[in-house]
Amino acid sequence: MDAELKRLQIDRSKKRQDVSPWATRWILAGITLFVLLGASRFIYGKLNEATEVELYRVQAPATETGGEGNVILNATGYIIAAHRIELASKVVGKVSWIGVEKGDHVRQGQELVRLEDDEYQAHLLEAKGQLENLKAKLAENVNGSRPEEIAKAKADLEQARADQEDARVTLARTKDLADQGVLAKQALDDAKAKYDGAAAKVLSLDRAYELVRLGPRKEQTDALRAQVKQLEGTLAYAQSQEDNTVIKAPIDGTILERNVEKGEFVTTGFVGDKGAKGYVVSMANLNDLQVELDINQSDFARLGPKQPGIITTDAYGNDKKWRGFIEEVSPEANRQKATVQVKVRVESPDARLRPDMNATVAFYSPDQPSGKTHVTQVKSVVTVPPAAVRDGAVFVVVNGKAVKKSVRVGSTTVSGVQVEEGLIGGEDLVVNAPADLKDGQRVRGKKG
Repeated sequence: MDAELKRLQIDRSKKRQDVSPWATRWILAGITLFVLLGASRFIYGKLNEATEVELYRVQAPATETGGEGNVILNATGYIIAAHRIELASKVVGKVSWIGVEKGDHVRQGQELVRLEDDEYQAHLLEAKGQLENLKAKLAENVNGSRPEEIAKAKADLEQARADQEDARVTLARTKDLADQGVLAKQALDDAKAKYDGAAAKVLSLDRAYELVRLGPRKEQTDALRAQVKQLEGTLAYAQSQEDNTVIKAPIDGTILERNVEKGEFVTTGFVGDKGAKGYVVSMANLNDLQVELDINQSDFARLGPKQPGIITTDAYGNDKKWRGFIEEVSPEANRQKATVQVKVRVESPDARLRPDMNATVAFYSPDQPSGKTHVTQVKSVVTVPPAAVRDGAVFVVVNGKAVKKSVRVGSTTVSGVQVEEGLIGGEDLVVNAPADLKDGQRVRGKKG
């Protein structure tokens, strides 16, 4: 058994003689080289991987003809209505009828909206009745007493005088008889009392007759006249309230917005988000348009009063131009934007111009330099996002690489930064470039 077990043992010394040490070294070297090549390729790929960036395609500038003089400044803004009106109601009420839609042309005095007026009509009728009643009383005072009233008062006075005379005769007779002792003293006292009563009645009727004959006092008539004027004011107010339930167009213009529907409540006071409406329509005369611009303070000194300019819009490009001039300059600057607001009057607007359209104004000098009379071309200017410009330079993507390029920027407008030199249009710019982006670095645009 021991002999058989010894034959089964492995001869390790023989194995070491069969495998060459150089072969082992070459295998290990090959494996190491393979690993190094893979790592190098991975590192190279990472180092040369394109950085994902946001791109902006520069729009080709439009070379415009100024028509006069040299262009001194280009500015971009928005078209606005010079006088926009938000037409509100002077009374509160529920809308019973609305007769216009957005975009309708209306004439001055045209009915736009009607409110329910039942309560206002009731107040109007009440004021009319009170006024008529008081006017009747005033007429009665002014005309005085009727002839029949005067005649009756006079007749009553004459009757009283006759009764007084009869009482006087009776008193005299009773006194004589009392003195003779025929009648008692009581009879004399009764006769005297009857006479005194008749005399007092005559005096009272005499004064009443005089008042009827003279008529009402002047002070009473004046007081009634004042009350009539007061009620006439009340009636006029009630009439105006009734008239104000019909809302009319104050000018010729175009309806820009319809803010109410039939059945909605209109108020003249505080307006909530979901409560009553504060105005019924907004309108403007679209033949009275302006271009609102924010001019950089560094460029503001180039402009003067009534500075002329050529107006174009993105909607029509160079196919249509309008002339204009500076009509209004804000009396104060905007501290945050470092701009001054300027409004340019559009001299001859037409239906193609609409409020809130963006517009570009090329301001030019009306005086020709050196006696030249030829038409001067407007300098080409492109507008790019502010985030594309950093320290007077931009990154332009060329063949998948970011190439740094210096530019000369002009004013900043609502549309972006104006680049006067360095770009011609059609370039792809890097917007919001990473802080570590370098000239010549590989980049690719973001998807989506």
